[in-house]
Amino acid sequence: MKLISWNVNGIRACYKHGLKDFVKKQKPDILCIQETKAHPEQLSAEKLEDVFNHRYWSSAETKKGYSGTCTFLKEEEPLFVEHGIHIKEFDQEGRFVVTRHPEFLLYNVYFPNGAMNETRHDFKQDFLKRFTAHLKEQIDAGEEVIVVGDYNVAHLEYDVHDPKRLKNTSGFLPEEREWFSSFLEIGFVDLFRHFYPEEKDKYTWWSYRQNARPGNRGWRIDYICVTEGLLPLVKKMGHLDQQKGSDHCPTYVELDL
Repeated sequence: MKLISWNVNGIRACYKHGLKDFVKKQKPDILCIQETKAHPEQLSAEKLEDVFNHRYWSSAETKKGYSGTCTFLKEEEPLFVEHGIHIKEFDQEGRFVVTRHPEFLLYNVYFPNGAMNETRHDFKQDFLKRFTAHLKEQIDAGEEVIVVGDYNVAHLEYDVHDPKRLKNTSGFLPEEREWFSSFLEIGFVDLFRHFYPEEKDKYTWWSYRQNARPGNRGWRIDYICVTEGLLPLVKKMGHLDQQKGSDHCPTYVELDL
C-alpha cells in the first residue's frame, strides 16, 4: 500500500500546476492533503473523483479559503471516519481527517502555524499538548497509529538550513523542539530519521517569499510518523522533493499489508 501526504497550499492552485498528473503517475492508494483552502462545494475537477473512489473533507468552519484537510482513498472505504478529535477550537479549523483501517488509525493533520502573533503561538502550543494527550490515549488503548501531515515544527538542527539564525523562529523554538521529542517518547517513530538518521539538507518546505527553493534553504516540517508496532510493515519512505506545485513537497510511505 502506498500513502502520499502533501501540503498543497491550496488544492485549486495545485491542481492547475499538475496535481492530477502527479497522482496518476504516483498511483497512491491513499492521498492525504493538507491546507486545501477550500470547501468541497467550491471544487469541480479538483475533487479527483475519477482517480479515487472515496474522499473525506474537513474544512474550516470559521472562514473559507483557510486551512482544511482531505483524505482520498482509491479502493476500500475506511471502517469509520471522524473530522476532528472532539476539541471544538481545533476541529472547527478543518485540521483533521481521521480514518480507521484494519491495521491502523490514520490521522491526516494540518498543525497550526504560530508565527502570526502571540495568540496563535499560544493556540499552537495548546494544540500540540492536547493532541499528544489524545494520541497517547489511543496508544495506551492498544491502537497502532499513523500521523501524517504538515507538523509546522522542525525537530533537529539539521532539519532546518540555518539552525543558529532560526533558533528563535516559530516552528523551531526550543519548546516546539522539546514537544517533538516528547511526541516521539509516547511511542512514535519519525520514519525519515529512522531510515536516514544522519541525512542533511533534506527538506519539505521552502519559503516562497524568500525564493528559498533554488538554494535549498528549507525546513523539514512534513512528517510521516508511526507507532513502533507498524515498523515491520514499512518497506520504504521518502520525500518527493523534485515535485513542484506547492511550497511543500510530498512525502510517502509504502507498507506491506
